[in-house]
Amino acid sequence: MLNGVPLSSVLGPLLFLLFVNELPAWIINSMMMFADDTKIWTKISSESDSESLQEDLNKLITWSEPWLLKFHPEKCKVMHIGHQINTCNMTDTGKTVQLNLTREKKELGVYIVDSLKPSLQCVKISNKATSVMRLKKKELQKCWYRKILITV
Repeated sequence: MLNGVPLSSVLGPLLFLLFVNELPAWIINSMMMFADDTKIWTKISSESDSESLQEDLNKLITWSEPWLLKFHPEKCKVMHIGHQINTCNMTDTGKTVQLNLTREKKELGVYIVDSLKPSLQCVKISNKATSVMRLKKKELQKCWYRKILITV
């Protein structure tokens, strides 16, 4: 969303939750909301499933306009898990924009990829652990060097 939730505010997030509280009531497909992040998903096994998902996106756009909480199509992503590829569109200031496809998404610290394999998560964790170990080794070497200088 362009506006988002005001930071450093107690009342801002509460008012935002009151605004978006009605969304799950009229969305057909599965929906998850966390702070100012909204996700809609469904299993697409027929053309009607794809149309249903597009209708929900259109409903979100229609809902957001009077509340002045417009979605930013460049920040909206589509991830396909499986083999069927269907495109999703959003309308932004009167023009239709095709949403960008993504193969990976970081969700609350966990990397999710379209193949659902944990390899990317393992690589990221391993790289971070290696980086921390290098820093610790460097600090330990500095301490060891200082002790030798003091005792000589």
